[in-house]
This record gives sequence, structure tokens and C-alpha cells, in this order.
Amino acid sequence: MTDRAYQLFEEQQQARGIDLGAVRQQLKSLQIETPSWGYGDSGTRFKVFPKNGVPRNPFEKFDDAAQVHKYTGACKSVAIHIPWDKVDDYDKLRSHAESLNLSIGAVNPNLFQDEEYMLGSVCHTDAAIRRKATEHLLECVDIAKATGSRDISLWFADGTNYPGQGNIRKRKAWMHEALAEMYAALTPQMRMLIEYKTFEPAFYHTDLADWGMSFNMANKLGPQAQVLVDTGHHAQGINVEHIVAYLIDEQKLGGFHFNSRKYADDDLIVGTINPYELFLIFYQILEASQDDQGAIRDTVSNIAYMIDQSHNIERKIPAMIRSVLNVQTQYAKALLINHDEVRAAQEAGDVLAAEDAVRKASEFDVTPLLQAVREEQGLPADPMKAYLESGYEESIAPRGKGGASW
Repeated sequence: MTDRAYQLFEEQQQARGIDLGAVRQQLKSLQIETPSWGYGDSGTRFKVFPKNGVPRNPFEKFDDAAQVHKYTGACKSVAIHIPWDKVDDYDKLRSHAESLNLSIGAVNPNLFQDEEYMLGSVCHTDAAIRRKATEHLLECVDIAKATGSRDISLWFADGTNYPGQGNIRKRKAWMHEALAEMYAALTPQMRMLIEYKTFEPAFYHTDLADWGMSFNMANKLGPQAQVLVDTGHHAQGINVEHIVAYLIDEQKLGGFHFNSRKYADDDLIVGTINPYELFLIFYQILEASQDDQGAIRDTVSNIAYMIDQSHNIERKIPAMIRSVLNVQTQYAKALLINHDEVRAAQEAGDVLAAEDAVRKASEFDVTPLLQAVREEQGLPADPMKAYLESGYEESIAPRGKGGASW
């Protein structure tokens, strides 16, 4: 980047009434949690293609996650999945993370891989299996306490494939019963983030199928329960940014699992299929951050931005870096929206002017801005290039194949 390129960009934005000093500060404060499972072998239900050098245990996952944070400066926390990341000593794992300038982020229970869960976990007809699932949820609360984690991210595969297979209303009651017991075990600082998904692996009905069901469940449980929006978990054509705005206004948006989808829950790298959707999601968040109500601003300030992707054919660390860079790019563009201009057009009923005020921010090349921010932070202007030239990929090759996986 040349100083002249940024100078021209700055002049352009100042003419539009954009405070680039404030924009730079907001970009520096953006933190994106990466998932431990994104560094291991993972893939579709058809085939997992093992990669050379993937981590063999949770400690090595954190080693790899530290590389993403080192070159982007934006990924200090790492989510863990239990039992994939189960260890005998969580103090040791926490200390290892802290030695790498990382922290342990959200704890994710696994209620979909045990044989007993074929017909459901917390929604199973067998009370003993429901009890086993609930005990696992409580175990994850204890792990969160041990690791200093604030959030527990909940996704359930529970559902049915055929009409008559299950009693939908009873299953709803069993879901609430399990989550209420878990909720009671939380510390005052902790949150439950309740995810949803339209289908898969259940194809007739899913017990938490959409944001309304998660929203209703969170409302019943209390203020420490909020909704987790996975950008790949919606039906085709759904207006995700509308959901985001609604949940913010209800103070129930807890966080995101970022990925991209073309058809269903493809778990592709975020921003690769529909980057404009990601831009519009950030538009709703930033618009709400200017709200006069303190509760709305508090909701926005506590949103957890997390990545949840299946890097099946890609190298793990570069794929994660690409994900982070894509999020930063769309966030930077959203920061260039002149909200006063948008509001003036809205109040005048000028539809095209309002749309133009939003859209044109997405059309700027924010490369000079992002490079300037990285240089101010002492980071490489091109994180991907710097990582690929670092030699780290070669250094982990002796791990061989057959490391940790889903």
C-alpha cells in the first residue's frame, strides 16, 4: 500500500462525511472467534479428506489458531467442542491458550454423535437417554466455568424424518426441560446461545427449526439465553439481515456462526458466495449501535462473532485466515455507510436514494483502509501472504496425517 492510496481514500470518505478515525478504531476492535474443529480434519457426511499436518490434540489446535491471530490480530478466542476437545486438565489447556495470547471461547456440547442419539438427545422418548444428554449439557457448563468461558453454543440435531415418528409437542416440552436445568446451572456472567436449523440430519421436522423457535425458547428461559444465527441454517431466499434486526430490537441476538451457503448448510468460507448479505448484516448491526436505547447498544456490543465452517478440501489455517479477511472486508465496507444520509432519504420517502446510500458503501475498495489499520497495529499488510511465507506450514508437516477430526 502506498501512502498516496490511503490519502486518496481518506479524502474520498471525508467528502462523504465519514470519520475514518472512528472507522479505524472500530476495525481494530472487531474480534472473530475461530473454532477448534476448523483446524482438524472435517468434511461432509460422504468423505473426509485427511490433510497432512493437522492437529493431533486440542493443544495443537490452539497452536494453529495462534497463527491466525498472529497475522490478523482479530482472533484472540477459540471455541471448543466437547468431547472433541476433552482433556483431563482444563487449567492446563487454559494456560496453554494464554501462553499463545489466546483465550478459550464458547463451549459447544456434542449431542449428535453417540449411538443412543439416533432418534434424538434431549428430545428422545427414552428418559434415560434424555438424562444422559442433559448431564452432558451440565458437564459443558462445568467446563465453561473451568476455562473462563462466557458462552455455551447449543445446536441440536434432534428431529424426525417421517410424520408420526415423534410427538412434536412432547419433544418441545422435553427440550425446554433440559435447557431449563442447564440454564439454572449457569453463573450470572454466562450465556446460552441457542442455534437453529431448518433441516438436516432430520428432514421432516427439526425440534429447533428456525429463529422464532430459538427466540421463543430463549424468552422462556430468561435474559441469559439468546439466539445464535448461523448464516447457513436458513431456507433459500430468507432475509437474514431482517432476522438480525428483529433479534437486536428484542435484545435476543447473542452471536453468529459465520459461513457461506449456496444450497443448504454448505459450511463454505464466509463471504465467498454472497458477500453482500454479510455486508447487509453488518449494516443492521451498525445502524442499531446508534440507537438511543442503552439496552440495544448493549446487545450489539455483546454480539459474539464466531466462524463455523467445514474446510474439507482446503488447507485449514489459510482457509481460516481467508474467512477472517472476508469478514473484515465486509465490516469495513459497512462502516462506510453514512447513516445520516440513509435516514434523510428514509424520512423523505426517497426509495432509490436510501438504497443508494447503503449500496454505494459496499462498492468502495477498502484495501487501503484495511492495510493502514494493520500497519497501525504492527500487523502485515497482507496477512495471507505473510503466513504462507512464514514457514509454519512446513514446520507442522511432521505431524503427518490422521490428526484430530470431528
